Amino acid sequence: MTETSNSGVADQSKRRWAIVSLASIPLIMTLGNSMLIPILPLMEKELGISAMQSSYIITVYSIVAIILIPVAGFLSDRFGRKKVIIPALILTGAGGLISGIASWKMDDPFIIILLGRILQGIGASGAAPIVLPLVGDMFQRDEDASSTMGIIETSNTAGKVLSPILGSALATVIWYLPFLSIPVFSLVSVLLVAFLIQTKDNDAGNNEDEPFTLKAYLKLIKSVFKEHSRWLYAVFAIGAILMFILFGFLFYLSSILEDTFGYEGIWKGLMLAVPLLALAIASYISGKQIKDNLVVMKWVTFIGIVLAGSSVIAIPFKAHPVYLLTIFFLCGTGIGMALPALDALITKSLDKDVRGIVTSIYSAMRFIGVAAGPPTIAFLMTKDIAWIAGLLAIFALGAGWLAYRNIDP
Repeated sequence: MTETSNSGVADQSKRRWAIVSLASIPLIMTLGNSMLIPILPLMEKELGISAMQSSYIITVYSIVAIILIPVAGFLSDRFGRKKVIIPALILTGAGGLISGIASWKMDDPFIIILLGRILQGIGASGAAPIVLPLVGDMFQRDEDASSTMGIIETSNTAGKVLSPILGSALATVIWYLPFLSIPVFSLVSVLLVAFLIQTKDNDAGNNEDEPFTLKAYLKLIKSVFKEHSRWLYAVFAIGAILMFILFGFLFYLSSILEDTFGYEGIWKGLMLAVPLLALAIASYISGKQIKDNLVVMKWVTFIGIVLAGSSVIAIPFKAHPVYLLTIFFLCGTGIGMALPALDALITKSLDKDVRGIVTSIYSAMRFIGVAAGPPTIAFLMTKDIAWIAGLLAIFALGAGWLAYRNIDP
């Protein structure tokens, strides 16, 4: 009895550390990108660039990830999740190091910073997007997988909460220190994944009795999309729209808090962290509550989209920091509700053999939203504020319609 009990405790401890290790990946990937957003106005001053040029620092990272995420998903299905994640984390750290050293040593480092960000994007394509299929591989019970998805999304959003504070705090020491912190964070995650996540040799889901061929794999992918196209395309589009709204609104709020209301540094970081904390809490609660119920997943997604969309409509009504932060609080809560449900819909409904590539396409679509949000909002900020509110509201309306009509458990 004692040996059985001790074995159970040991298994629970290993499971907790495995979840911590998994959660470190989206946390660090988010920090490596989102903590740059609140210091973009500072970068504009230090580098002598425009707001549109500063948005490229976010966008190039996302564009590269968009292109390579499906490739990473294919490789993870073929060779295993860890064999893709660890090299990807190393590349992420190298990209941050290049951007940081260029900022430190060069008189005109903007192009090299972008090259470092491209390398970071290559790394990002094989790190965070592979976490979702890995969770599906590791946890056999749907309830455990859904709960862990909630923790993963909470970690992702916790990174967004910490990002403005940490980015602003590091930049007060020296403006390019956030770049140099990325390799440190990446190294921590590499060590956690390497030593605390145990996977089988066939964790990618391939049947070793059947030889792997690209033709057979593509045929399998085609059959999956043929069978599930209606709701899969809806989930992909909703993921992109929610990230567009989140990062677009965050870019707008970061800019206006500094340029219009004069909030800078850690104070601005703390102000941005409050509504992002709502997103993190909503993600955690949503992941716990949806369990393995597909109907609940659909309606949590729909209600979250409605909350996010109805809040952004109110952006133009009053130009006050507390008012805008309150709107972002409600918007973040809605997005936080929807994201774990979208994750769980994919991992619960698909076989392990194709989970990597399909979740990677989903992650790529989310990155499209991340990439498109800041430059689009930067352009619309030169016009009337109603353009921003109108565009975000229309996108939210489209996402809500897709959730209601196409996600059919």
